[in-house]
Amino acid sequence: MSSQVFETPRQGLNPRQAETVEKLLVGGLEELRAVGHETLTVRTVAQRAGVSPATAYTYLASKNHLFAELFWRHLATSQPERPLAAGSSPLERLQATMRALTTRIVEEPELAAAVTPALLGTDPDVARLRLKIGSEFLARFEAALTTPDRPADPAVLEVLVLTFSGALLQAGMGLMTYDQIAERLVSAAAVILRGN
Repeated sequence: MSSQVFETPRQGLNPRQAETVEKLLVGGLEELRAVGHETLTVRTVAQRAGVSPATAYTYLASKNHLFAELFWRHLATSQPERPLAAGSSPLERLQATMRALTTRIVEEPELAAAVTPALLGTDPDVARLRLKIGSEFLARFEAALTTPDRPADPAVLEVLVLTFSGALLQAGMGLMTYDQIAERLVSAAAVILRGN
């Protein structure tokens, strides 16, 4: 497994350890799909992965850590957005990026439901992944807005990340569906970029 997908504070995984981590992540996603985030435990993930609970806890601090890791992996392995036609505006590129991100999240509904409460936790492993996930959103928005003659405005990027994160939180709380946030984010992006 590449370090891009699974980086723990315990750097330097040997091939056997990396294989164990892969089994845990695959087993964790399978268990999440089968029983949901409220029923899943690290013990049931270990059983599904064919490892002992003690081994599972060597790599996973908690089920919230598992959910954050799975979400990061899901996000990091997504395909880049399809390029828009030549001459597309920064707003069009940003809107396409937001749609692509929300579409990716909707592809795994059980994971989407699990990750919101998980990312609100205080576990250090979760906090590290929360920063990586936010950085990924920021990088994608920056790539959409940057033009050869003009870098993206850092203040606009900050507002976009806050808006996107807030929309994900609202969907996670059940105030709207993940499908619904895509079009609301597209509208919000137009408001935010008005005047830029």
